[in-house]
Amino acid sequence: MALDDAQLSAQAKALFMDPDHEIYLSTVSCWEMAVKYSLGRLELPANPAEIIPGWRENHGILSLPLEEDAAVYEPRLPKLHQDPFDRMLICQSIVHGMALLTPDKEITKYAVHTLW
Repeated sequence: MALDDAQLSAQAKALFMDPDHEIYLSTVSCWEMAVKYSLGRLELPANPAEIIPGWRENHGILSLPLEEDAAVYEPRLPKLHQDPFDRMLICQSIVHGMALLTPDKEITKYAVHTLW
């Protein structure tokens, strides 16, 4: 959303723009962005530590910390998807009863509400 990515679906954009929705950015996603940035696999205008807090604030996005109840939920997930970041986002979504905004078809195989 912050980079106005052309891959973002019309529904995802509409959800972001709707003031009736609370939008969260998981610390898990921040961690994944930081890892990919440090490995040179994610191009960003600056270090994630310098830009993510401002992006969140400018777009009214709340921070979703990784809490123990979500972290320990991971062994309960079936082994359908191997990406540890995605698996933890699935856990957070289930534990907190939140929809997960993703185009990843593998994630839709879980008992989690997804939108895109």
